[in-house]
Amino acid sequence: MRTDFEGWQSDFIQRLADADLPAATPTEPGISNAMLSDWYNSQLTSRFADLESRRLQRQGQSFYTIGSAGHEANACVAAALRPTDPAFLHYRSGAFFLQRARQQPGSHALYDLMLSFCASAEDPISGGRHKVLGSLQLNIPPQTSTIASHLPKAMGAAHAIAMSRRVKVQGNWPQDSVVLCSFGDASFNHSTLLGALNATAWASYQGIPMPILYVCEDNGIGISTQSPKGWISQRLQSIHPLRYFYADGRDAQQTYVIAQTAQAYIRKTGKPAILQLKTTRYFGHAGADAEVAYRDKYAIAQDFENDVLLHTASQLLARGALSPAALAQHAQDTKARVRRVAAEAATRPRLEGASAIKSAIVPKPRAQQLPVRSAQTIKQALAFDRRNRGTPQPLAKMLNWALHEIMQDFPHALIFGEDVAKKGGVYHVTHHLRDRFGPNRVMNTVLDEQSILGLAIGAAQQGFLPIPEIQFLAYVHNAEDQIRGEAATLPFFSNGQFDNPMVIRIAGLAYQKGFGGHFHNDNSFAVFRDVPGLIVMCPSNGRDGALLLRHATELAQRERRVVIMLEPIALYMTRDLIDEGDGKWLFDYPQADAPLPALGQPSVSGSGNKVAIISYGNGVYLSHQAREHLQADDQLRIIDLRYLIPLDMPQVMAAVGDCEHILIVDECRQRGSLSEEIMTYLLEHDSANRPVSRITADDSFIPLGRAAYDVLPSASAIAEKLKALGVVPA
Repeated sequence: MRTDFEGWQSDFIQRLADADLPAATPTEPGISNAMLSDWYNSQLTSRFADLESRRLQRQGQSFYTIGSAGHEANACVAAALRPTDPAFLHYRSGAFFLQRARQQPGSHALYDLMLSFCASAEDPISGGRHKVLGSLQLNIPPQTSTIASHLPKAMGAAHAIAMSRRVKVQGNWPQDSVVLCSFGDASFNHSTLLGALNATAWASYQGIPMPILYVCEDNGIGISTQSPKGWISQRLQSIHPLRYFYADGRDAQQTYVIAQTAQAYIRKTGKPAILQLKTTRYFGHAGADAEVAYRDKYAIAQDFENDVLLHTASQLLARGALSPAALAQHAQDTKARVRRVAAEAATRPRLEGASAIKSAIVPKPRAQQLPVRSAQTIKQALAFDRRNRGTPQPLAKMLNWALHEIMQDFPHALIFGEDVAKKGGVYHVTHHLRDRFGPNRVMNTVLDEQSILGLAIGAAQQGFLPIPEIQFLAYVHNAEDQIRGEAATLPFFSNGQFDNPMVIRIAGLAYQKGFGGHFHNDNSFAVFRDVPGLIVMCPSNGRDGALLLRHATELAQRERRVVIMLEPIALYMTRDLIDEGDGKWLFDYPQADAPLPALGQPSVSGSGNKVAIISYGNGVYLSHQAREHLQADDQLRIIDLRYLIPLDMPQVMAAVGDCEHILIVDECRQRGSLSEEIMTYLLEHDSANRPVSRITADDSFIPLGRAAYDVLPSASAIAEKLKALGVVPA
C-alpha cells in the first residue's frame, strides 16, 4: 500500500473492492450495523478531508497543517458521549468533531471543517483566524494548543460543573456532564499536562467530584521523537485515583464499548478516568514533514496495514452490512463529496483587513442586569467588621471589604488560590471570606499557578465569575501561557462566541522593605503588555482599590473581559505618608453611588502646571512623598494611571493639560517598562513638544535586604529631579 497521500487513496479503494482487509473482530452485542456505519462515515470523511486539504495546500488554497489521519477511532469516543458534554479536543480529533456533529441534526460539519481548512472568513468557529476544531452548538470550545495547555481549563471545567450542583448555579453545561479532554502521547511529558492531571488527582483524592475523561491518543511519536516503549501505559496507570482504561484504536467496537464504560463510571461516581487510545499517525506530523527522514520506510508501510479504516470496513463486511463493491463505491462517493465541498469552500472570502481581524479580540458584551449596590447592601457585606467599618483604612482592608461586597452581590463568584481560605491569604486580603461564604466558594488550591488559572478558565466557561489569586507576580511566569495562550485568545479564535471572563488578583511589585528578593519583589509586568484584549489595573490606595475591583467585576460580568488586578504588596498595609502615625495614606471606603472610573481614566491630585508626574502603584505614593517634602502642591499635579493596559493616552494627556514639563515615574525596569510606551506616545503626539523625563528602576533583578532600594526609584530621587525641572521648595 502506497504511503503518499495521493497513492494511498487509490490503493485503499482498491483494497475495499478486493476485500483485502484484516480479519474482523467478533461482533459486539448492542452495536448495530447502523451504529458501526455511522462511525465509519465519520472516520472516512475525516480521512478524505485531511487528504483533500493537503491537495489544496499544494494549490495555495488551504492552510491546514496538522491532520487526523490514523486517529479516527476518536469518532467512537464521540459516539459514547452526549452531545452536551463539553469536549476540549486534541488537534487530531477531526473524526470526533464530525461524529459529534452527526448527533446534532442540521449540522454542516464537513463544509464548516473545509472552510476552516481554507481560513475562510465564513468559517463558523474562528472566522478564518485559525484552523481550530470548535463549535458553540456542539459544545466544543476551540483549542489552539499543541502542548496540552488546554488540560488545565478542561480540569477547571470539570470542577466547575460539579460545583454548579453544590452551589446551585445554573451553568452553561448540564450538571451531570462529563468533560472530554484529549491529547497526544508526546504531550504527556509536558509540565502543563502533568500539572492538570495532578490537580485532578489531588481534588479527587479528597473526594471532590471531578467528572472528566482524559483520552490519550497514543500514536507512539511526537514529531520525530518516539515515545519509549511502555512508557505511556506505565505512566497513565500510575495516576491514582484516576481510573485507567485501554482501547485498541483499530477496533471501533472495542473503542466505543470502553469509552461507554468509562463515561458511565464517571457519571455514576463523579470520579475522573483516563483512557489510553492506541492510534497510528499517518502522513507525518504536519505540513511538509517527511517521515522517511527519521523513520524506516518499511515500518511506515507496515503501519498502514493496521489502519483503523481497514479494520472498520472489515467489521462492516463481516456483518454483511456492505459488500466489497459497495464499500469501494461508498469510499469513491465520499472522496468525491469531500472534493466538491472543499472546492466550494476554497472559493469563499478570506479574512481581510486589520479591523476585521481585531474585531473578535474583545468579547461581545452581554445585556444583563447587574446587582444594585446600595448603602444597605454594603452594610450587610461589611457587617463582619463592625470595629473598623466607617473609618479610613489601608489598601488591603479596602480590597477585603470589596471582595465581601462582590461575593455577596454575585452568588456565582468564586475565590480560590494558594492559602486564600482559612488563612485569608498571606496578606489577609481574603480574610473572613471563607467563614462568610463557605468552602465551596472560597477554596485553597493545589500549589500550581497553571492549575489555578486553568480552574479559572474552566469555571468561567461554565458560567461562574472566577476571582483567582496569584500569590506573587513572579509566580505568574510559571503559568503565563494560561493567560496569553488560552484565556485571552478564546474570544479571538471563536469569533467572539466563547469567552472566559474573570478577575485575576496578583500581588506584586516592589518596595517590600527588603523582603524576599526578586521572587517576591517583582517589578516587571511586561509579560501582560503584549496580550491583546487583556485589561490590567493597579491601585495605589485603598479607595481606588475598591473602585477598581468593582469596575473589574463589572467588566468581567457584563463585557466578558479578562481583567488583572495588580496589587502593590508594599502598599497593602501602608497607613502613613511622611511621619509615623500621620494616617495620610488611609482612605474612606467608596459609597454605593460612587461613580466608577471610565476604562482608562486616570485620577489627578493637584492642579499645578509646572510639572505633571505620571505614575502608578508605588510610584504614586513616592511622588506624593516628594511633593510633601518640597511643599510644592501649587506647582505639581500627580496623575495616577490606575489602568495600565490598555493605556489610554488621550485621557492621560487630558489630565496633563497645560503642564510645562512631564515626569514619568515608573517603578519597573527601564527596558520593557510602561514608560517606554508613554515616551513613544509623547514623541509622536504631543504637539506642545514639552520636555519629558523619566525615572525608572535599574535594569536589574531586585536583591535581598536594603540593597533592593539601590535599584528602585525613591522619593528623594523624584524630589531631586523636580528641583532640576525648576520646582522650587516653598
